[in-house]
Amino acid sequence: MTNVVLTGFMGTGKSTVGRLLAEVLGYEFVDTDDLIVSRHGPIDELFATQGEPAFRAIERGVTLELAEQTGLVIGTGGGLMVDRANADALERTGHVFTLVASPETIIARVASDDSGIERPLLAGDDVEDRIRSLLDQRSGAYGRFRQIVTDDRSAAEIAAELAQLVHLES
Repeated sequence: MTNVVLTGFMGTGKSTVGRLLAEVLGYEFVDTDDLIVSRHGPIDELFATQGEPAFRAIERGVTLELAEQTGLVIGTGGGLMVDRANADALERTGHVFTLVASPETIIARVASDDSGIERPLLAGDDVEDRIRSLLDQRSGAYGRFRQIVTDDRSAAEIAAELAQLVHLES
């Protein structure tokens, strides 16, 4: 059993689609951000008290831990796969897919998200400009993997497509 790794920007559906995909495949779903929060506390607090480099170090540790397991659908934090070592570790034991959406879709999804998740990288005034800038910065990392467009599609449709792709690639 290989893993399935879902990467992409915040608001592209990694957690929602990941949970459905895990159910379809009979795998366990793990969200890297949720795992970090359960062990270290809220991400926005980690950023505020320890800084982004410390958060990224914690993220690397979680990545290496998950890369040693199998039978997982892993929803990554939006910046996790930007680190080449993280990407290489997860790619060795899994199929990696990038979920993509337009900036407008991301803004709408993040604005309507009532999960209580803090998004420290979007702090500041011009959220749309910040999203576009981060998408541009991460395009190379996200572009390494097969792209799955999530605009105007249900999570169930995307999970079904991914399940089919995983079966074809296995």
